[in-house]
Amino acid sequence: MALLDDVIDASGGMARWNSLNRFTLHLSVGGTLFSSAGHAREFKDVTAEGSTRTQSVRFTGITGGEYSGSFQPDAITIESLDGDVLRSWPNPSLAFPEVDPSALADELHLIFFCGVAIWSYLTIPFLLAHPDVVIEELSPWQENAETWRRLRAQFPAHLMTLAPEQVFYFDESALQRRTDHDLFGMKVAHSSWAHDSFGGIVVPTLRRAQTVRPDGTVIAKPVLMDVEIFDAVFE
Repeated sequence: MALLDDVIDASGGMARWNSLNRFTLHLSVGGTLFSSAGHAREFKDVTAEGSTRTQSVRFTGITGGEYSGSFQPDAITIESLDGDVLRSWPNPSLAFPEVDPSALADELHLIFFCGVAIWSYLTIPFLLAHPDVVIEELSPWQENAETWRRLRAQFPAHLMTLAPEQVFYFDESALQRRTDHDLFGMKVAHSSWAHDSFGGIVVPTLRRAQTVRPDGTVIAKPVLMDVEIFDAVFE
């Protein structure tokens, strides 16, 4: 598909992406989903190390630097900084659109949620070229004076995502600027901007999730989730 080809090229190209295996991020994550669950500072100034090829993210420095948390589709763990497993959740099955946000009060659910979100953030748009992801181009979206092109993606059950169907918006430079999907029974939009290149891969360093009105316009408050990426390394 021509649009997806343009988007992948704008983000660094499939050849460069296929040469990579891992990413390391320094980031902070917050928002009302975290503060209302009692975790306002749980993911401030943490390191996230993950695979570009499989769904795997390890967070170091959560809960004020005291613990690490690991996300994989078959297990979520909370560990001491020495690597001792303190709590575990085998074969997690959290269905994001159907579970109340209060589920994030459990740190295992919180790590699962952040693992799915951060891995998706780092692998999109390249993940959209996966043979099991079904995409179609939708009509353009007018964002102030700009025209953004859109892709709807349906993800297979074997990929853990925040929602099985999502709509991605790309600006006139073919950079991702927004993603819409259902989350915890709400219609939400993840806005993304401040793109930067890290080792040839272009990543939006700021993201913000907010609810949307029926006409698709974003409601300013509350901010459900804020993500700031300070640095990224791909290898």
